[in-house]
Amino acid sequence: MTATPHVQAGVAADPGRVGRWLAHQLADPGWRDCGVTSIGQGRSNLTFRVSSAAGSVVLRRPPMGSVAATAHDMGRERRVLTALAGTAVPVPSVLAAAPGGEPVDAPCYVMELVDGVVPFGVLPAGWADPGARRRAGEALVDVLVALHRVDPAPVGLADFGRPDGFLARQLRRWSTQWDTWCPGSGTDAATAAELTALAGELARRLPETQRSTIVHGDYRLDNLIYDEREPGTVRAVLDWEMSTLGDPMADLGLLMVYWSRADDPPVWRDAPRRHNLTREPGFPTRLQLAERYAEGTGLALHPLPWYAAFGAFKLAVVVAGILSRVADGAVPAEFAVGMSDGVPALVALGRHVLRAGLAG
Repeated sequence: MTATPHVQAGVAADPGRVGRWLAHQLADPGWRDCGVTSIGQGRSNLTFRVSSAAGSVVLRRPPMGSVAATAHDMGRERRVLTALAGTAVPVPSVLAAAPGGEPVDAPCYVMELVDGVVPFGVLPAGWADPGARRRAGEALVDVLVALHRVDPAPVGLADFGRPDGFLARQLRRWSTQWDTWCPGSGTDAATAAELTALAGELARRLPETQRSTIVHGDYRLDNLIYDEREPGTVRAVLDWEMSTLGDPMADLGLLMVYWSRADDPPVWRDAPRRHNLTREPGFPTRLQLAERYAEGTGLALHPLPWYAAFGAFKLAVVVAGILSRVADGAVPAEFAVGMSDGVPALVALGRHVLRAGLAG
């Protein structure tokens, strides 16, 4: 993971308080003298590496300031990680948790530090060979298949969400967020009208859910920790803050939007991505990812364009939210780097996918 200097670790997670709390929680005084370093990209829940003579762990807490509790629910993250332990889905072990007060004056939890690499910015050293990149892409799909095969009830997640009406609620939720963030995002009237039209078209063409499963909510390459030596092995899946019970095709559709290809037409290429690593030779195409997923789950792919279009709509609203918060001074301006044209590009992609499918 990469350090993020814009998050002041000493403010969001004071080493003295964290060390004392960990020493008590883990019954080891070696934690008292610890260092706290911000890791990850820091746009949502905050993640810190805590290091001491007793070892190293990872602490997760909500963003600083006033936030929507449902969007940054530490108890929810902790619950799904604990439930998935022992399944075919690799997740870090949860070691301790607090509902508030000590150690960070907010709900938080501590999990094991999983060794490995998070693909972001540049390709890891072991991924130079196209065959390694192919295995990494296939492993990403295989872990998503494993997640969507988990039966929620036996692992204690039967009440983790409301699968009935999931897609309609998601569409309403993100439309409401758009209404909240649009005025401050700097989005022009024409783009706002196009986004509203996209939401209406998605509502009219709502697909029938084939199956309800545990849904990650933000499944992408850089939310995985890969084995440093074997790109075909995923060691952990991270960032479960948006997980729930719902339609698994929503995860696949969003993954399609995140996935970038060197031969993408402009409407795909212009949409902002977390990274462009998957443009390198060897990574599977979107169609190959989707077909491998369908083979593993038995789900039909014909409605996938709707889910990809919804993924583009959702990301457009997220970008609008970031731009709005930057304009308000709630988050640093660096959060919005490369996003100034993100909303219209993602709206254009969503409308295009509904018309032309994923191949266009």
